[in-house]
Amino acid sequence: MSILTAAADVLRCFSSTRHDVTVTDLVSLLGMPKSNASRLLRAMRDEGLLETVGDSKRYRPSLLLAQVGQLYRFAASLIDRADAVVGRVSDQIGHTGYISVRRGTEIIGVTAHPGRHALRVVTSIGDRIPAFASSTGRALLARLSDDEVRALYPDGFTAPSETAPRTMDELLTRLAETRRAGFAESHDEAVRGVRAISIGLGDPATGDEVALCISFPAATVEPGERLAIIKSLAEGAAEIAALIQDKRFFPLNLSNAETAP
Repeated sequence: MSILTAAADVLRCFSSTRHDVTVTDLVSLLGMPKSNASRLLRAMRDEGLLETVGDSKRYRPSLLLAQVGQLYRFAASLIDRADAVVGRVSDQIGHTGYISVRRGTEIIGVTAHPGRHALRVVTSIGDRIPAFASSTGRALLARLSDDEVRALYPDGFTAPSETAPRTMDELLTRLAETRRAGFAESHDEAVRGVRAISIGLGDPATGDEVALCISFPAATVEPGERLAIIKSLAEGAAEIAALIQDKRFFPLNLSNAETAP
């Protein structure tokens, strides 16, 4: 075992419930001889990877690691992380995936992963669609308060289809459903014949927000496949939310997911 491998194993011992470790911990967790564990912890301390907790024999991650983690967080943008999740789900499911952002009352697609099915949904990057009448838009509008949503539409809006919200009260009801369910869903709204499932994410450190979306022809997806899309998208989004500490992330509620609109 190389020294780098051993050091990496030590760092993996830390978690949200284990903030520091001792020689005894490494013996128990890694099956490492006590003398090796002691030398390794001292070496990692001397190189600035760990620091001792006061005068005790416990070791915790150093300030250097915290700084590196912060650099990684900003180097890997929210869009990049979200796009990786959508790309993976799109490849697994076979339907088109998008990452979108909100600009005022409109949603703009910024990345796309075309599906591989013969019948597939393709929307050009940069196209604008109304936020209130799309799953991507409602996934992001749900992150606002009701008062903030009302302020976006002082003159109301005109529904592009019969299945889109027609009044502010109906929109707010849909947003409340999105918060409860952990995802937004659209069916034949801004784009006719298209169904879509979206989840919103936001980075509190940068203020960036994105919607992860999988879209598909409305008539082609069975309930089981729909549920698989929701679960896969929600799992990937939850991992990002935990990493960036998104306090406004809405976790998946399976009872809502299993009920098709």
